[in-house]
Amino acid sequence: MRTLKLTIQYDGTEFVGWQRQPNGPSIQALVEDALAPIEGTQVAVHGAGRTDAGVHALAQVASVSLGATLDEATIGRALNAVLPPAVRVLDVAQAEAGFHARFSARSKTYEYRIVNAPLVSPFLYRYAWHVPQPLDLEAMRAATAPLVGTHDFAAFQGTGADVASTVRTIHQAIWQQGAGYDGPATLRITGDGFLRHMVRNIVGTLIEVGLGRWEPHRVRQALESRARAHAGPTAPARGLFLARVEY
Repeated sequence: MRTLKLTIQYDGTEFVGWQRQPNGPSIQALVEDALAPIEGTQVAVHGAGRTDAGVHALAQVASVSLGATLDEATIGRALNAVLPPAVRVLDVAQAEAGFHARFSARSKTYEYRIVNAPLVSPFLYRYAWHVPQPLDLEAMRAATAPLVGTHDFAAFQGTGADVASTVRTIHQAIWQQGAGYDGPATLRITGDGFLRHMVRNIVGTLIEVGLGRWEPHRVRQALESRARAHAGPTAPARGLFLARVEY
């Protein structure tokens, strides 16, 4: 058996998320089912991040153990031949024994994209949150700064999660303004791990600052409260991308 590292890109619009579920198509199920004829039996594919319904990936990483003797390039071509166009395997590489896409990861980077313009292009609306009211990006940057570091992010955790600890370390959180009339403003955030809906809840809270409804210091207060009720709303899934996984 050998362990393979798959790098996968997908448009999450039509999927229930990464994880196999009984209520609709998932990325994990598609990849596992595509690998089954190659291996001759069903296999388990593990993803670095369990992206939710509607969330996209620029470079999701997955690991799988295979006994099949096909070379990596051939496996990649075989997968792309049967996967839908919304899911592409960018790379297949042999990994060290014991490699696990999720548990071996050192950090993950997500991007959240916002179109802050009166109209949103039909070529962008599936991949960004359209906020037509003017946003104060400088105020949002000021409110984002206290989130960097090691904190208890319970206030930004989605309901229904069951984790041993809500403490996470954010290494970097930067807002970038895109060029052009409707170039997306993008939050690029890197951390050692993320709670369920954490990035979307952070963005939803920061939008309250950008719209002038909150003073920037309220984000720090929400963080320190460790209470979800003290943070802002959850941003839509369509603006979120898993951008990079480091090992």
